[in-house]
Amino acid sequence: MFESAQLGRKVAKKAFDQAVPALRVELVELQQRLRRADFPVLVLFAGVDGAGKSETINVLNQWMDPRWILNSAYQPPSEEELERPRFWRYWRDLPANGQLALLLSAWYSRPFLECVYGKGSWADYDKELAGIAAFERVLADDGALILKFWMHLSRARQKQRLRSLEKDKLQSWRITDTDWRHWKSYDRYVKVAEHTIRATSTARAPWMIVEGTDPRYRSLTVATTIRDALRARLGRVERRAAHGRPLAAGVAPAGGSPEDAVAASLAEPLQHTVLTELDMALAVSPLDYRRELPRLEAKVNSLFRRAKQRKISMVCVFEGWDAAGKGGAVRRLAGVLDARDCRVIPIGEPTDEEAAHHYLWRFWRQIGRAGRVTIFDRSWYGRVLVERVENLAAEHEWRRAYTEINEFERELTDFGIVLAKFWLHITSDEQLKRFTQRQEIPYKRWKLTEQDWRNRDKWPSYETAVQDMVERTSTLGAPWTLVEANCKRHARLKVLRTVAGVLEAALARPAPNGPKKPSRRRG
Repeated sequence: MFESAQLGRKVAKKAFDQAVPALRVELVELQQRLRRADFPVLVLFAGVDGAGKSETINVLNQWMDPRWILNSAYQPPSEEELERPRFWRYWRDLPANGQLALLLSAWYSRPFLECVYGKGSWADYDKELAGIAAFERVLADDGALILKFWMHLSRARQKQRLRSLEKDKLQSWRITDTDWRHWKSYDRYVKVAEHTIRATSTARAPWMIVEGTDPRYRSLTVATTIRDALRARLGRVERRAAHGRPLAAGVAPAGGSPEDAVAASLAEPLQHTVLTELDMALAVSPLDYRRELPRLEAKVNSLFRRAKQRKISMVCVFEGWDAAGKGGAVRRLAGVLDARDCRVIPIGEPTDEEAAHHYLWRFWRQIGRAGRVTIFDRSWYGRVLVERVENLAAEHEWRRAYTEINEFERELTDFGIVLAKFWLHITSDEQLKRFTQRQEIPYKRWKLTEQDWRNRDKWPSYETAVQDMVERTSTLGAPWTLVEANCKRHARLKVLRTVAGVLEAALARPAPNGPKKPSRRRG
């Protein structure tokens, strides 16, 4: 695989000096066009030590406008990062639409080096690569342009390069014992690299192998590859915009637009759903509620304190109809926990910054540290509920979201985070009754909006969307709890009882994966 990157190719200084001015002008012009586009660009650099990864990043920052470039070079994870799932810090750093990010020692580095040094089997590594491929697929499906450069040197040239840098008083700081240890493992390094590239080079996230011997050659090769990819993508996007077609990736189904397909799929309400099967007559008397509530609150508090000692985190998701009692259930749960370790995240319409990123970005950023509880009042399920019903997402976008959400939640639960998801259900008659009461009570009037009445008119469409949501995202690791909420007392007790149950189950399992002590290696 690497034979073509060991030929000693060079670019003459005269040819380099002639090519660079025009290339720099075009890169800056493309960068300005990118700022108006509806997608981000991620450029990853990996490869053997001494092959010019960081030097190439420096060249790109000189040739382009650095104000519109995000540079991220990853060191061993901090204690804060180790207390969250592995992709948390990469999601946190993702560029917004219109931005270009240059990434060094990113999501490949840690699993790659662990495989090189025999920490885990090839099967373990393939599992890691599958997770990486899924992560990149999520970003690419949302429109991100992903380019990955493997900077390569032969074993002999790598040794020569490392020696040369060591002798240079201004550059010797770059070379460490780790670099020489990697060189001694060169054959294994290359074997793992070949496996990595074959497993994760896809049409939408390709690897390019670049010979790193000659600085002029590698700089021109990387810069022209980025230029050509930007030119091609921006050209397609701008042609679609000129013809009035949507900028997002995806193909409309035959016979109509994505909006037509959504309308057709929602036209006929389902006769029987997971919601229609609920016993909405379930109720708890005030006396039983006063007896049961303190006992459950004490139990949840005790279990949470034990979970905190074990550094087990928890994420609670509350979805449901308008006026179903989500806010009251959240208040009762949050009131039981230590306020220092619990955060409630109300989710509304995304801000401009949030809308410029992948829809999961704003949720990844809110995942708490080990031993903390994060409560979402509405959540990432808006993608397959309100955005689906209100045509705020194209059909291909909300349909693929089921897989994306399952992958996101699997990342959380595989890390050891306890995930509890609640749908609070009320009948249409009960909702109307509560809407009317809100109109009549001054301190509750603010809760009722025109949007609530408009959503009520689309009840059958939302019920179909809820059925699909539960059917496709209720998994063994992250099941939905459907709460009969016509009686608020019953709903609040069921939520507390469920939280107690999942915490008990988590405490009965072996200790979760994180946090661990940071590795001495990069990534």
